[in-house]
Amino acid sequence: MTRAPTPQVRSAPQKRLFIKTYGCQMNVYDSERMADVLRPLGYGVVDSPEGADLVVLNTCHIREKAAEKVYSEIGRLKALRAEDPASAGMTIAVAGCVAQAEGQELINRAPAVDFVIGPQAFHKLPELLAKTGRVRGERVSSDFSPDAKFNALARPAAARKVAGPAAFLTVQEGCDKFCTFCVVPYTRGAEFSRPIEAILEEARALASEGTREVTLLGQNVNAYNGVEGGLAALVRALAAIPGLGRIRYTTSHPRDMDDALIAAHGDLDALMPYLHLPVQSGSDRVLKAMNRGHTAEGYLRLVERIRAARPDIALSGDFIVGFPGETDADFEATLDLVREVAYASAFSFKYSRRPGTPAASMSDQVDETLKAERLARLQAVLETQRQGFNAGVVGRTLPVLFERRGRYQGQIVGRSPYLQGVFTEGPETLIGQIALVDITSTGPNSLCGRLARTSCDRELA
Repeated sequence: MTRAPTPQVRSAPQKRLFIKTYGCQMNVYDSERMADVLRPLGYGVVDSPEGADLVVLNTCHIREKAAEKVYSEIGRLKALRAEDPASAGMTIAVAGCVAQAEGQELINRAPAVDFVIGPQAFHKLPELLAKTGRVRGERVSSDFSPDAKFNALARPAAARKVAGPAAFLTVQEGCDKFCTFCVVPYTRGAEFSRPIEAILEEARALASEGTREVTLLGQNVNAYNGVEGGLAALVRALAAIPGLGRIRYTTSHPRDMDDALIAAHGDLDALMPYLHLPVQSGSDRVLKAMNRGHTAEGYLRLVERIRAARPDIALSGDFIVGFPGETDADFEATLDLVREVAYASAFSFKYSRRPGTPAASMSDQVDETLKAERLARLQAVLETQRQGFNAGVVGRTLPVLFERRGRYQGQIVGRSPYLQGVFTEGPETLIGQIALVDITSTGPNSLCGRLARTSCDRELA
């Protein structure tokens, strides 16, 4: 990130900002925007908390004991502030979903924290920091509409970080689905969609700064309704922006995958052939207990329709094993679904209680040992599928967006359309460009290849 002060603070000494981000891509986006908000105040981002003037812990509340990890980190920062003279003036802030869900408890339990700020309120960071002295014990929640946050975060050029080849772009927040295992409706609030004009303006600015790929973010991103036609209409508008060659989106809900969005996957080259479509379980009984609002059969038919529109699409999913009441038969149904879909990648977890959710108080909790055994079996199947998908692209020529230098001299690293890491030898001038790569081999977590003779780096006027 750019550390140069903006003109209005050019004479002031640079202040050091360290942000530790937990959890999802939306938190990554939020952390970047926090840095944008604070840059005009003279804050530059640093890579460690030592000597930082301000440390922000941008937290996630998805997992059980998430808050405990935050308290542990606060303890380390408290010790650093006491023992390191360069860190003695450090301000500690807790932001994000743990801050929203447990703000008052954080204030009471961790006096080292100067203030707590919810995920819809971080645009108020300058206001808090402008107060004289410490503001310890203050809490700013998200008890207002997210549009106030986004309106406040309109970024003048001086406040933006330098764009990279790929960027996140939040288009939707919150959730109205109320899955019984999930805290998002309580920490992020109801579904809110940004107006399409604001999104396009941000996307154009990113493209002008060298971004070639945007990933649209939302808790239920395909529930986006900021324009008539929903996410499909937004994607089509983004695909027309000069210089923007790739579009992705995450995370989707099966209930919001409509015909128009499926058609867009078949029509738009810029919409990458990779879709994260969580199912969570293959058992209808468990899906009902989760309040997912879809069945396993409905999910499978949806996958058929998506693949009919885009035969080369790669699917990713989320799975929870050991949900309360899950039987051996329920778990086997999940394995059956996984085998039928054949995922290119997936995220899988043991069920863990999220405080305040309906599932946390269900009486038929599954034994931890059994959950671990089931998770190991599921992950073995998913890993076999992932490795098989990666092996299947060896011998193909893929367009790769190069994002950075590799570990070795002359090596550059990028991403395939299927979100796989790709390593090859090539000039650094290709970073930020899309070029064809002949895939020659696959490793445990990435692909290797060599540059093809022709480039597909399109000059979009």
